[in-house]
Amino acid sequence: MQEDIQILQNSDLFNGIGADEIKAMLHCLMATSKTFEKDQFIIHAGDKVNNVGMVISGSAIIIKEDFWGNRNLMSVIEPGDMFGEVYACLPNTEVTVAVVAKEPTKVMFFNMKRILTTCSNSCEFHASLINNMITALATYSVRMNNKLDHMSKRTTREKLLSYLSSEAMRAGSATFTIPLNRQQLADYLSVDRSAMSSELSKMQKEGLIEYNRNDFTLYEID
Repeated sequence: MQEDIQILQNSDLFNGIGADEIKAMLHCLMATSKTFEKDQFIIHAGDKVNNVGMVISGSAIIIKEDFWGNRNLMSVIEPGDMFGEVYACLPNTEVTVAVVAKEPTKVMFFNMKRILTTCSNSCEFHASLINNMITALATYSVRMNNKLDHMSKRTTREKLLSYLSSEAMRAGSATFTIPLNRQQLADYLSVDRSAMSSELSKMQKEGLIEYNRNDFTLYEID
């Protein structure tokens, strides 16, 4: 449990709230935990949710599939990251995405209504919790806008450069590690995996990038 509290304390949702205060708030937030196996669905498209989930250990992906089963990867969720927060604010709205465990994954769920409404105990830190959730919702919006920016590029190379540039800036270094394997990256950018792999190889030969699996280094373009 102490490890769980450490993850919660380092998360955006509980930013600025101490470990003892978090422990006291879990009952108020109707917190529950569940472990999922690799490739197990945590949320299915079409579900209606009242809870926001947070990955405690492992990792998960948010995907969207069309009628024919074509998969678009929306985001990767790692320890301390939340999911379902937008839909939990709209509990009568069907979820249009799915959340799937990438590996054995432990998730803690919190009741959104309890997050956004101060309880009868008037927890001293509840106002901070509400502010943190609002910030998290804004961050989600920015993240989706970034994805749209990558996908708006016309060619596979432009999409790759846009994504890799954003990851380098996020890491604050020209050398960084991305959280996606090749298939997940292709799904995220909505491009063909073979064409994308070919483009990455060309970019490396041209001296634009250097990579080994998920480790990348970007070089200045003349």
